[in-house]
Amino acid sequence: MNKLFAFLFLFSFLLLVSCKDEDCCQEVIENEIFLDLGHNKPYINGSVYYGRNQYVEYYPGNLPIILSVPHGGNMMPDEINDRIYGTKVNDANTKELSKVIMNILNLNFGDRPYVIINNLDRKKMDANRDSVEATQSNRFAKRAWEEYHYYIESAKNKIIQDFEYGLFLDIHGHGKNPDGFYDLRIWLGYLLTGDELDKSDFELNNDIYENKSSIKTLSSISPDNFVQVLRGQNSFGSILDSLGYPCIPSINDLGPEGMRYFSGGYNTYVHGSVETGGKISSIQIEAPKPGVRDNYSNWNDFGEALSFTLERYFKSHYNMDL
Repeated sequence: MNKLFAFLFLFSFLLLVSCKDEDCCQEVIENEIFLDLGHNKPYINGSVYYGRNQYVEYYPGNLPIILSVPHGGNMMPDEINDRIYGTKVNDANTKELSKVIMNILNLNFGDRPYVIINNLDRKKMDANRDSVEATQSNRFAKRAWEEYHYYIESAKNKIIQDFEYGLFLDIHGHGKNPDGFYDLRIWLGYLLTGDELDKSDFELNNDIYENKSSIKTLSSISPDNFVQVLRGQNSFGSILDSLGYPCIPSINDLGPEGMRYFSGGYNTYVHGSVETGGKISSIQIEAPKPGVRDNYSNWNDFGEALSFTLERYFKSHYNMDL
Protein backbone atom coordinates (compact mmCIF):
# COMPACT_ATOMS: atom_id res chain seq x y z
CA MET A 1 0.00 0.00 0.00
CA ASN A 2 2.92 2.35 0.71
CA LYS A 3 4.26 1.65 -2.77
CA LEU A 4 0.86 2.52 -4.26
CA PHE A 5 0.73 5.76 -2.29
CA ALA A 6 4.26 6.67 -3.43
CA PHE A 7 3.35 5.94 -7.05
CA LEU A 8 0.20 8.06 -6.93
CA PHE A 9 2.07 10.91 -5.26
CA LEU A 10 4.86 10.82 -7.85
CA PHE A 11 2.34 10.60 -10.70
CA SER A 12 0.43 13.64 -9.45
CA PHE A 13 3.65 15.58 -8.83
CA LEU A 14 4.95 14.95 -12.36
CA LEU A 15 1.66 16.06 -13.83
CA LEU A 16 1.71 19.24 -11.80
CA VAL A 17 5.27 20.23 -12.70
CA SER A 18 4.53 19.57 -16.36
CA CYS A 19 1.63 22.03 -16.34
CA LYS A 20 2.27 25.33 -18.07
CA ASP A 21 -0.91 27.13 -17.19
CA GLU A 22 -3.55 27.37 -14.47
CA ASP A 23 -6.17 25.45 -16.46
CA CYS A 24 -3.86 22.47 -16.79
CA CYS A 25 -3.14 22.40 -13.05
CA GLN A 26 -6.85 22.63 -12.31
CA GLU A 27 -7.46 19.65 -14.58
CA VAL A 28 -4.86 17.61 -12.69
CA ILE A 29 -6.57 18.40 -9.38
CA GLU A 30 -10.00 17.54 -10.72
CA ASN A 31 -8.70 14.20 -12.05
CA GLU A 32 -6.95 13.29 -8.81
CA ILE A 33 -6.92 9.54 -8.16
CA PHE A 34 -8.24 8.78 -4.68
CA LEU A 35 -6.70 6.13 -2.46
CA ASP A 36 -8.90 3.19 -1.53
CA LEU A 37 -11.12 3.70 1.50
CA GLY A 38 -9.44 2.03 4.44
CA HIS A 39 -5.93 2.46 3.03
CA ASN A 40 -4.77 3.79 6.43
CA LYS A 41 -5.84 0.73 8.42
CA PRO A 42 -5.41 -0.70 11.01
CA TYR A 43 -7.19 1.86 13.18
CA ILE A 44 -5.55 1.89 16.60
CA ASN A 45 -7.17 3.17 19.78
CA GLY A 46 -5.38 6.29 21.00
CA SER A 47 -4.49 7.49 17.50
CA VAL A 48 -6.21 9.93 15.16
CA TYR A 49 -6.75 9.42 11.43
CA TYR A 50 -7.72 11.89 8.73
CA GLY A 51 -9.39 11.60 5.39
CA ARG A 52 -8.24 13.47 2.31
CA ASN A 53 -7.17 17.06 3.14
CA GLN A 54 -8.28 16.44 6.75
CA TYR A 55 -11.89 17.02 5.79
CA VAL A 56 -12.82 14.09 8.04
CA GLU A 57 -11.32 13.26 11.44
CA TYR A 58 -11.50 9.81 13.05
CA TYR A 59 -10.64 8.76 16.61
CA PRO A 60 -10.81 4.99 17.08
CA GLY A 61 -11.83 3.90 20.57
CA ASN A 62 -12.45 0.90 22.75
CA LEU A 63 -15.91 1.58 24.17
CA PRO A 64 -19.17 0.36 22.57
CA ILE A 65 -20.10 3.97 21.84
CA ILE A 66 -19.81 6.07 18.67
CA LEU A 67 -20.03 9.87 18.61
CA SER A 68 -20.81 11.27 15.17
CA VAL A 69 -20.43 15.01 14.53
CA PRO A 70 -21.78 15.78 11.04
CA HIS A 71 -22.37 19.56 11.29
CA GLY A 72 -19.56 20.92 13.44
CA GLY A 73 -16.97 21.79 10.79
CA ASN A 74 -16.02 25.15 9.29
CA MET A 75 -13.60 24.33 6.45
CA MET A 76 -14.50 26.14 3.20
CA PRO A 77 -12.20 24.80 0.44
CA ASP A 78 -12.43 26.37 -3.01
CA GLU A 79 -12.37 22.97 -4.71
CA ILE A 80 -15.86 22.26 -3.34
CA ASN A 81 -18.69 24.47 -4.58
CA ASP A 82 -21.30 25.62 -2.11
CA ARG A 83 -24.33 23.36 -2.00
CA ILE A 84 -27.27 24.81 -3.92
CA TYR A 85 -30.10 23.27 -1.91
CA GLY A 86 -30.68 21.79 1.53
CA THR A 87 -29.99 23.12 5.01
CA LYS A 88 -26.61 24.87 5.26
CA VAL A 89 -26.47 26.07 8.88
CA ASN A 90 -23.80 24.55 11.13
CA ASP A 91 -24.37 23.25 14.66
CA ALA A 92 -22.05 25.56 16.59
CA ASN A 93 -19.52 24.00 18.97
CA THR A 94 -20.68 20.40 18.48
CA LYS A 95 -17.15 19.44 17.42
CA GLU A 96 -15.63 21.01 20.54
CA LEU A 97 -18.34 19.56 22.78
CA SER A 98 -17.83 16.05 21.39
CA LYS A 99 -14.06 16.17 21.91
CA VAL A 100 -14.62 17.15 25.56
CA ILE A 101 -17.08 14.26 25.91
CA MET A 102 -14.51 11.90 24.38
CA ASN A 103 -11.87 12.97 26.89
CA ILE A 104 -14.25 12.71 29.86
CA LEU A 105 -15.33 9.19 28.89
CA ASN A 106 -11.67 8.25 28.49
CA LEU A 107 -10.91 9.60 31.97
CA ASN A 108 -13.95 7.98 33.63
CA PHE A 109 -13.90 4.59 31.89
CA GLY A 110 -10.25 4.16 30.94
CA ASP A 111 -11.08 4.07 27.22
CA ARG A 112 -12.53 6.46 24.73
CA PRO A 113 -15.52 6.19 22.39
CA TYR A 114 -15.18 6.11 18.63
CA VAL A 115 -15.49 9.67 17.30
CA ILE A 116 -16.04 10.74 13.70
CA ILE A 117 -16.03 14.46 12.84
CA ASN A 118 -16.88 16.22 9.59
CA ASN A 119 -14.57 19.25 9.38
CA LEU A 120 -16.25 20.67 6.28
CA ASP A 121 -18.72 23.50 6.63
CA ARG A 122 -22.26 22.35 5.98
CA LYS A 123 -22.39 24.67 2.97
CA LYS A 124 -19.83 22.34 1.36
CA MET A 125 -20.99 18.90 2.54
CA ASP A 126 -23.75 17.60 4.81
CA ALA A 127 -22.70 14.32 6.43
CA ASN A 128 -26.26 13.73 7.71
CA ARG A 129 -27.90 13.41 4.30
CA ASP A 130 -27.75 10.85 1.50
CA SER A 131 -24.80 11.32 -0.83
CA VAL A 132 -26.81 13.08 -3.54
CA GLU A 133 -28.11 15.90 -1.33
CA ALA A 134 -24.96 15.90 0.79
CA THR A 135 -22.43 16.42 -2.00
CA GLN A 136 -24.44 17.72 -5.00
CA SER A 137 -22.18 16.27 -7.71
CA ASN A 138 -18.85 17.48 -6.31
CA ARG A 139 -16.41 14.57 -6.30
CA PHE A 140 -14.28 16.00 -3.46
CA ALA A 141 -17.32 16.45 -1.25
CA LYS A 142 -18.46 12.94 -2.14
CA ARG A 143 -15.05 11.55 -1.22
CA ALA A 144 -15.31 13.21 2.21
CA TRP A 145 -18.86 11.87 2.64
CA GLU A 146 -17.68 8.37 1.77
CA GLU A 147 -14.78 8.61 4.23
CA TYR A 148 -17.09 9.84 6.98
CA HIS A 149 -19.46 6.90 6.66
CA TYR A 150 -16.64 4.43 6.06
CA TYR A 151 -15.11 5.36 9.41
CA ILE A 152 -18.50 4.94 11.08
CA GLU A 153 -18.96 1.48 9.56
CA SER A 154 -15.44 0.53 10.61
CA ALA A 155 -16.23 1.58 14.18
CA LYS A 156 -19.52 -0.33 14.17
CA ASN A 157 -17.85 -3.50 12.93
CA LYS A 158 -15.17 -3.31 15.62
CA ILE A 159 -17.76 -2.74 18.36
CA ILE A 160 -19.80 -5.73 17.19
CA GLN A 161 -16.64 -7.83 17.14
CA ASP A 162 -15.60 -6.79 20.65
CA PHE A 163 -18.92 -6.19 22.44
CA GLU A 164 -21.67 -7.58 20.17
CA TYR A 165 -23.86 -4.52 20.81
CA GLY A 166 -23.29 -0.78 20.84
CA LEU A 167 -24.79 2.70 20.69
CA PHE A 168 -24.41 5.37 17.98
CA LEU A 169 -24.98 8.99 19.06
CA ASP A 170 -25.37 11.65 16.37
CA ILE A 171 -24.49 15.00 17.97
CA HIS A 172 -26.42 18.09 16.83
CA GLY A 173 -27.60 21.46 18.07
CA HIS A 174 -30.94 23.21 17.73
CA GLY A 175 -31.60 26.94 17.81
CA LYS A 176 -34.49 29.31 18.17
CA ASN A 177 -37.83 28.48 16.61
CA PRO A 178 -38.95 30.65 13.67
CA ASP A 179 -41.20 32.54 16.12
CA GLY A 180 -38.18 33.34 18.32
CA PHE A 181 -38.96 30.89 21.13
CA TYR A 182 -35.94 28.90 22.34
CA ASP A 183 -36.73 25.46 23.73
CA LEU A 184 -33.92 24.73 26.20
CA ARG A 185 -34.68 21.03 26.39
CA ILE A 186 -32.55 18.40 24.67
CA TRP A 187 -34.41 16.67 21.84
CA LEU A 188 -33.61 12.97 21.58
CA GLY A 189 -34.43 11.51 18.17
CA TYR A 190 -35.49 7.86 17.86
CA LEU A 191 -37.12 8.22 14.39
CA LEU A 192 -40.54 8.61 16.00
CA THR A 193 -42.36 11.80 15.05
CA GLY A 194 -43.50 14.36 17.57
CA ASP A 195 -47.11 13.30 17.00
CA GLU A 196 -46.17 9.69 17.73
CA LEU A 197 -44.37 10.65 20.94
CA ASP A 198 -47.47 12.56 22.01
CA LYS A 199 -49.39 9.28 22.10
CA SER A 200 -50.02 7.53 25.41
CA ASP A 201 -47.69 4.83 26.75
CA PHE A 202 -50.37 2.25 25.98
CA GLU A 203 -50.58 3.34 22.34
CA LEU A 204 -46.80 3.52 21.84
CA ASN A 205 -45.88 0.26 23.53
CA ASN A 206 -46.30 -2.08 20.57
CA ASP A 207 -44.25 -3.68 17.80
CA ILE A 208 -45.22 -1.10 15.20
CA TYR A 209 -43.42 1.77 16.94
CA GLU A 210 -40.62 -0.37 18.34
CA ASN A 211 -39.79 -1.68 14.86
CA LYS A 212 -39.66 1.82 13.33
CA SER A 213 -37.48 3.20 16.12
CA SER A 214 -33.71 3.54 15.96
CA ILE A 215 -33.38 1.51 19.19
CA LYS A 216 -35.23 -1.57 17.99
CA THR A 217 -32.43 -3.95 18.94
CA LEU A 218 -31.61 -2.26 22.25
CA SER A 219 -35.27 -2.44 23.22
CA SER A 220 -35.53 -6.10 22.23
CA ILE A 221 -32.66 -7.18 24.51
CA SER A 222 -33.49 -4.86 27.42
CA PRO A 223 -35.37 -6.25 30.44
CA ASP A 224 -37.64 -3.18 30.12
CA ASN A 225 -40.40 -2.91 27.57
CA PHE A 226 -40.17 -0.54 24.62
CA VAL A 227 -41.91 2.49 26.12
CA GLN A 228 -39.84 2.15 29.31
CA VAL A 229 -36.63 2.15 27.25
CA LEU A 230 -37.95 5.12 25.28
CA ARG A 231 -39.06 7.35 28.16
CA GLY A 232 -39.26 5.37 31.39
CA GLN A 233 -37.24 5.75 34.57
CA ASN A 234 -34.08 4.27 33.05
CA SER A 235 -34.46 5.85 29.62
CA PHE A 236 -31.67 7.98 28.18
CA GLY A 237 -33.77 11.11 28.48
CA SER A 238 -34.93 10.46 32.03
CA ILE A 239 -31.41 9.83 33.32
CA LEU A 240 -30.16 13.07 31.72
CA ASP A 241 -33.26 14.87 33.04
CA SER A 242 -32.46 13.73 36.59
CA LEU A 243 -29.05 15.41 36.22
CA GLY A 244 -30.52 18.78 35.29
CA TYR A 245 -30.84 18.41 31.51
CA PRO A 246 -34.53 18.26 30.57
CA CYS A 247 -35.12 16.01 27.57
CA ILE A 248 -37.82 15.03 25.11
CA PRO A 249 -38.78 12.22 25.47
CA SER A 250 -38.35 11.50 29.17
CA ILE A 251 -40.48 10.65 32.15
CA ASN A 252 -41.14 14.37 32.70
CA ASP A 253 -41.54 15.36 29.02
CA LEU A 254 -43.17 12.43 27.24
CA GLY A 255 -43.42 14.26 23.92
CA PRO A 256 -43.17 17.73 22.37
CA GLU A 257 -46.93 18.34 22.66
CA GLY A 258 -47.10 19.85 19.20
CA MET A 259 -43.99 21.99 19.55
CA ARG A 260 -41.01 21.98 17.18
CA TYR A 261 -38.93 18.81 17.48
CA PHE A 262 -36.45 16.82 15.36
CA SER A 263 -36.96 13.06 15.34
CA GLY A 264 -33.62 12.01 13.82
CA GLY A 265 -32.07 12.14 10.36
CA TYR A 266 -30.16 10.09 7.82
CA ASN A 267 -27.41 8.98 10.20
CA THR A 268 -29.82 7.90 12.91
CA TYR A 269 -31.61 5.81 10.31
CA VAL A 270 -28.73 4.15 8.47
CA HIS A 271 -26.50 3.59 11.50
CA GLY A 272 -29.20 2.48 13.95
CA SER A 273 -31.18 -0.73 14.31
CA VAL A 274 -34.45 0.41 12.73
CA GLU A 275 -36.05 -2.30 10.55
CA THR A 276 -32.82 -4.30 10.08
CA GLY A 277 -32.45 -5.19 13.75
CA GLY A 278 -28.69 -4.54 13.51
CA LYS A 279 -26.48 -4.75 16.58
CA ILE A 280 -25.93 -0.99 16.85
CA SER A 281 -28.82 1.18 18.04
CA SER A 282 -28.84 4.95 17.60
CA ILE A 283 -30.06 8.21 19.13
CA GLN A 284 -29.87 11.72 17.67
CA ILE A 285 -28.96 14.29 20.33
CA GLU A 286 -30.18 17.82 19.55
CA ALA A 287 -28.75 20.07 22.27
CA PRO A 288 -29.61 23.74 22.83
CA LYS A 289 -26.69 26.15 22.83
CA PRO A 290 -27.38 27.86 26.20
CA GLY A 291 -26.33 25.61 29.05
CA VAL A 292 -24.76 22.90 26.85
CA ARG A 293 -22.90 24.15 23.76
CA ASP A 294 -21.98 27.73 24.63
CA ASN A 295 -18.67 27.41 26.54
CA TYR A 296 -16.07 25.01 27.88
CA SER A 297 -17.52 24.92 31.39
CA ASN A 298 -20.88 23.77 30.05
CA TRP A 299 -19.25 21.31 27.64
CA ASN A 300 -17.47 19.76 30.62
CA ASP A 301 -20.60 19.65 32.82
CA PHE A 302 -22.66 18.09 30.07
CA GLY A 303 -19.88 15.60 29.34
CA GLU A 304 -19.90 14.43 32.96
CA ALA A 305 -23.69 14.11 32.90
CA LEU A 306 -23.56 12.17 29.64
CA SER A 307 -20.87 9.89 31.08
CA PHE A 308 -23.10 9.03 34.05
CA THR A 309 -26.09 8.58 31.74
CA LEU A 310 -24.23 6.16 29.47
CA GLU A 311 -22.92 4.14 32.41
CA ARG A 312 -26.39 3.66 33.86
CA TYR A 313 -28.03 3.21 30.46
CA PHE A 314 -25.67 0.43 29.39
CA LYS A 315 -26.04 -1.34 32.71
CA SER A 316 -29.82 -1.12 32.66
CA HIS A 317 -30.45 -2.20 29.06
CA TYR A 318 -27.34 -4.04 27.84
CA ASN A 319 -26.34 -5.45 31.23
CA MET A 320 -22.90 -4.14 30.37
CA ASP A 321 -20.42 -2.33 32.59
CA LEU A 322 -18.49 0.45 30.92
